[in-house]
Amino acid sequence: MPYPTRRRFGVHTLSLALAGASPGLWAQPNAASPRRIVLGQSVPLTGAAAEVGLAFAAGAKLGVDAFNARKPSPGFSFELRQLDDGYDPARAEANARKLLAEGADLLFGFVGTGSSDAAARVAKAEGTLLFAPFAASDELRDAKHPEVFHVRPSLSDEAFKIVRHAVTLGQTRIAVVGEADAMGRAGQAAVAQALDELKQPAAVAVQTVPVNSPQVDAAVAALMKAQPQAVVLVSLFNASAAVIRKMRAAGFRGTFMCFSVVGLDPLFTALGPDIGGVVVSQVVPSPRSSATPIVKEYLAALDNSDQSPSYESLEGFIAAKTLAEGVRRVGKGFDRARLQATLAGMTDYDVGGFRINLRAGLRDAVRSIDLVTIRPDGRVVR
Repeated sequence: MPYPTRRRFGVHTLSLALAGASPGLWAQPNAASPRRIVLGQSVPLTGAAAEVGLAFAAGAKLGVDAFNARKPSPGFSFELRQLDDGYDPARAEANARKLLAEGADLLFGFVGTGSSDAAARVAKAEGTLLFAPFAASDELRDAKHPEVFHVRPSLSDEAFKIVRHAVTLGQTRIAVVGEADAMGRAGQAAVAQALDELKQPAAVAVQTVPVNSPQVDAAVAALMKAQPQAVVLVSLFNASAAVIRKMRAAGFRGTFMCFSVVGLDPLFTALGPDIGGVVVSQVVPSPRSSATPIVKEYLAALDNSDQSPSYESLEGFIAAKTLAEGVRRVGKGFDRARLQATLAGMTDYDVGGFRINLRAGLRDAVRSIDLVTIRPDGRVVR
């Protein structure tokens, strides 16, 4: 069946009031009740990346709720507080400070390169952790950021997998489109690095477009002049859809390859049948592959919600489950230092038929990256 358009979720269901929130409970366990660990998340519930942010946030909430419903209680529970940042790094930074000031024990699942960079700065300054940023810069994987833990592979890993695929197909004239923000710049740099590592010529064209905007005419003209065989898109769904549609209308017959941040569902909504042949990098299993234990668990949790399956929602669910496992491994005497040391040791965690390396350094094995091709009807082909 076609990959469905995601149902929209009301922002009010994902944004929790913080007035009167109690302090974090790292050092104040209550023997009479499970320890409560507060996660603070800033995510785009509105704005350019809302489709991606809503799904990721909803999946994380689904994972937290599923964990808290476990019987018997594991001795601790999570509270997930989510604020909207509109895909604005400045708002994300302000939200990070607000969340920590009002009781969050650590930062979780910030979405976007600029927002994740801002969250990492706050986490380092406040002596806390940032867990599972979505599309963070590769710089945050450096050893100088031991407070950041990544569930997804790096932009460099995605770029390497994408470029290697193009080269395997004999496509050596590669162009790159990135949005005019931290994510776009980081992705352009990652593609350049991958081309160098694979001993390929430099990109025949590198174009920058406005963030998630259809205003791409100048970029399309430059790309068509360069005559690429493949175009790599480091952009959200609106800009990606505009480039794809306008280049095809101009006669381009090559391959389009998108990073996972594009948002497959909204890209399908924007393109319709024109999505046929587009290749998208994915960093978690198919959200419909019930043969994979973690996906089976995710789909069972979905049955009690109003969500539809999506890659972004599944990634949020996996992030929540992985953090819960880290907390479980800490055991008694739980505090930030012990959690940090425990997470750093989770270098080959099987979350349910899908392995995660939380501290892989700058580069991770590309084993967890899947390239899928989309048919005109929205079906995903591996």
